[in-house]
Amino acid sequence: MPWPSRNRLRTAGAVLAAALVGGGLAAPAAQAAPPGGPLTDLVNPFIGSQKDGNTYPGAAVPFGMVQLSPDTGHTTGYGYDDDHIRGFSSVHVSGVGCGLGGDLPVLPTTGDITETDDAAYAAAFRHDDESARPGYYRVGLTSYGGITAELTATARTGRQRYTFPATDKANVLLNAGQSLHRTVSTKVEVLDSRTVRTAVTGRGFCQDTAPYTVYTITRFDRPFTSYGTWEGDTVTPGSRGSTAGGRHGAYVRFDTRGDRTVEATTALSYVDAAGAARNLRAEGGSSFDRARAAADAAWERRLALVRTQGGSRTLRRTFYSSLYRSFLAPNLGSDVDGRYTGWDRTVHRVSEFGGSAYYQNWSLWDTYRTQAQLLALLAPRESRDMALSVLRIDKEGGWLPKWGYGTVETNIMTGDPVTPFLTNAYQQGLLKGHEEEAYAALRKNADGVPPAASPAVGREANAEYLKNGFAPYVKGRPHRKPGDSDFDHGASATLEYSLSDAMLAQMARDLGHTADADRYAARAQNYRRIFDPSTGFFRARDEHGAFTGPADPAKSEGFHEGTSWQYQWLVPQDLPGMLRLIGGRDAADERLDAFFAYRKLLADPEKTAREVWVNGPYDYYNADKYNPQNEPDLIAPYTYLSTGRPWKTTDVVHAALTLFTDAPSGMTGNDDLGTMSAWMVLSSIGVFPVQPGTDTWGLSTPVFDRVELTLDRRYYPAGHFTITAPGTSTSKRYVQSVRLDGADRDRTYLTTGELRSARALAFRVGAEPSGWGTGERAAPPPVGTAAPGGAARR
Repeated sequence: MPWPSRNRLRTAGAVLAAALVGGGLAAPAAQAAPPGGPLTDLVNPFIGSQKDGNTYPGAAVPFGMVQLSPDTGHTTGYGYDDDHIRGFSSVHVSGVGCGLGGDLPVLPTTGDITETDDAAYAAAFRHDDESARPGYYRVGLTSYGGITAELTATARTGRQRYTFPATDKANVLLNAGQSLHRTVSTKVEVLDSRTVRTAVTGRGFCQDTAPYTVYTITRFDRPFTSYGTWEGDTVTPGSRGSTAGGRHGAYVRFDTRGDRTVEATTALSYVDAAGAARNLRAEGGSSFDRARAAADAAWERRLALVRTQGGSRTLRRTFYSSLYRSFLAPNLGSDVDGRYTGWDRTVHRVSEFGGSAYYQNWSLWDTYRTQAQLLALLAPRESRDMALSVLRIDKEGGWLPKWGYGTVETNIMTGDPVTPFLTNAYQQGLLKGHEEEAYAALRKNADGVPPAASPAVGREANAEYLKNGFAPYVKGRPHRKPGDSDFDHGASATLEYSLSDAMLAQMARDLGHTADADRYAARAQNYRRIFDPSTGFFRARDEHGAFTGPADPAKSEGFHEGTSWQYQWLVPQDLPGMLRLIGGRDAADERLDAFFAYRKLLADPEKTAREVWVNGPYDYYNADKYNPQNEPDLIAPYTYLSTGRPWKTTDVVHAALTLFTDAPSGMTGNDDLGTMSAWMVLSSIGVFPVQPGTDTWGLSTPVFDRVELTLDRRYYPAGHFTITAPGTSTSKRYVQSVRLDGADRDRTYLTTGELRSARALAFRVGAEPSGWGTGERAAPPPVGTAAPGGAARR
């Protein structure tokens, strides 16, 4: 397609400027001085708590085991539109699409205990008496005579401070039997006049799973005057404990006529009660205010790894709130003594794999595309432990995970996300000393399927894929294990398997496994097996090899949470080959323009993003347009780098960024453990992982004049990397030239090796597109794929 006219581009730039300012992502001002004050002041934890972003506003520290946050009756915890709080529970997972966590909701009340259902005894609140910042949450409850609740956290404990009215019946309810998942059994014990212990066994995430148990111990800062327990509707004053299923809990009572404040510390362990007690002793000794200050300092250190200049305060708040959410998960699974429960249901120690900590909660289908790379860049030491923790799942549970929660596999989502997750860790240098161990686990996963006795499904359609080159789409096939099935989504599973094969081929070649590398490289071309020349799109095949489902790509079947229109760009390992399938760069550019409604975008980017692209957080099907709210399309805007129109990547990315705002509804879709937030961060700084599972970073115009990254010298010897784009704004945002450490660069990508050795990436921007990055060799080359003669190309 011809380049757009200069007049049209000037008009588009002016319209984008107005839209971004009005939509919450304000245009940066080149002359703006960097604002002072703590970066934690810029974080709004309520972003994403409305319209099913499914975030939580409560207290946590980076990667902490505890996320102490209010639950209002929303499926995943907190809903901004609700007006009652059922309890402050200790476990939450940010941005998930189904109920998970919510263990041990605790609520302060007054008066007699007459209700045991948290929906019945829930306390009313108003947003004008509610606030949150990293590591701290506060709310005024209007029920029960008015109670102020404050929350903060350490890595393994949640701190609560309640300010009651003057009464001799100030209660704290500890509800062991209700949560955001299905509670199987609970145990409640009042140990002494200040301590309550529980064990909660639960299961479920979008469907049933194997059970897991979380142990808690809660210690109050002063003795309670009375206590009791309940089972169902029966309340038993003076009871010290019981074991039950269903609704079950304990209450403790205080006299607050003299001292109105009650503090409590709840420690968690996924190992045993002794582990919870050790965690309490190790982290529960300081005051509430000291714990709050420590949490704030921990977040300030994390946020300060990225310092920005330019941009409005609204833009900076949106950016740092996204950076904050990117550091919430995965979560600690090991106790202070290094013990953790493995997927074999036995206790292990982190010393067994040479790590510093064991992590859990793996939304890999989501995070392998953005968040894993951001953490590898900004938190490589933790990322190494995270990758080693995933390898332990294979060693202790028998297979690599797909979507792991706590100590169990949920099998949610499809494809083979663990491969690009681990090959990314390898390419970023995080698996030193464990390369062959990781490769052996990945090879087993790529070449087989888990045994019937394993809870994992792995590459469920692998036998058919290896035999025929594609995963079949089989309607109505019974699920043999809980979770999602690759046979329900054969077309997208084929694309995901092929992507993973390419990344594994590169790792195999690096490690000297040449025959394996050639084999995987050939399989990386299997995306071609589901290309239907009659439609020009990918299409599902049935078990006999026939194309199946509607021919209209907008109504296609066999694609998980998307259509053929949205999945056609998920071939990052070989975009040149995929573009040739649909007619070459110019034809692909025209199709991309239709996909992004590019002409409408130039006229009104924010309206296009909100009214053409976005239909609803769970509206995945029957669409021929870009869906910026879900994972299959996260890389799609960067496809223009491969068509030789890099300025269009900037146009689309900047329009998509308008969907992130400083408001409760300011999240686009589910955040999925920081996935969407990491997309926002990486796209805003102009460096994005366009080939997930390898070391390639695509370039586009940053939204800030200057970004300074502080990097771990153990992995990045220079310790700093600076990205500059003086004068960048919505009307002056097109790349004219790029220099890396002063040397001109026409390529539209960097490698991790270049990031390690360089210190500065400088963009020169202007109001109109240039010839930068338009050459045939400017775009990222294929990864781990086989040339016609069988040789791999890189």
